[in-house]
Amino acid sequence: MDYSIKVDNAAKGSGEIALSQRYDLNVSYKDLGAVCDAVRYMMASSALELLERVIRMETPLLFKRHNKHMGSRHELGGKKGKYPRKASAEVRLAILNAMANAKNNGNLDAEKMYVIHAAANKTQILKRSPSKGSIAWGRGMYGRSAINHSDLEFAKIEIGIASGEYAGLTEKMKYFIRVKNRAARPGANLKQKGKASQSKQDEAKPAHAKITVPAAHHAEHTQKITANSTAVANNNK
Repeated sequence: MDYSIKVDNAAKGSGEIALSQRYDLNVSYKDLGAVCDAVRYMMASSALELLERVIRMETPLLFKRHNKHMGSRHELGGKKGKYPRKASAEVRLAILNAMANAKNNGNLDAEKMYVIHAAANKTQILKRSPSKGSIAWGRGMYGRSAINHSDLEFAKIEIGIASGEYAGLTEKMKYFIRVKNRAARPGANLKQKGKASQSKQDEAKPAHAKITVPAAHHAEHTQKITANSTAVANNNK
């Protein structure tokens, strides 16, 4: 099948960009679309880690569309989401295939490439015939069948990964790559911000000089205290 993204054959042959696709998948294309939105513009290694956490049901994914009657998640700040495990497994395989294609073309740093293209679409729709023994009059059949029927829909996914030096990266892609990968590690950013604020506080503190007392002055002060205590004791007698 053809790809919806146009790439330069020279860049594809050098390993700067690699493509992969999986088609005729018995997976909801709505779930595939949400997974593709989540991994788009992420580093390939970070995207694989995210999908593995979704498969283990540790991290839910945000559903911006097709979220009617869907529960909200406190991990997403009260927004709607769920764990599309089947779709995540298929997208994970597509990313691994793209990384293997990049390595075969000479790019040994496939883990550091970015997912610049991720899309999900329908491929074909098969009509399901009603089972025997139900009402099916009016639809070219006879017998008893359910009034509503559902179709069997197949989907495909396209994944494209590219290196940071790829000439085909637009300014929009570079911007979202910076934003997405900065937000992928919030703990590291908090640590860096904490270290920076601590260093600024240390610089703002005034440097106090250490006060030293000469030994002779210290001895004289000790003698005065001893004499005063002796005089007080004699007066009390």
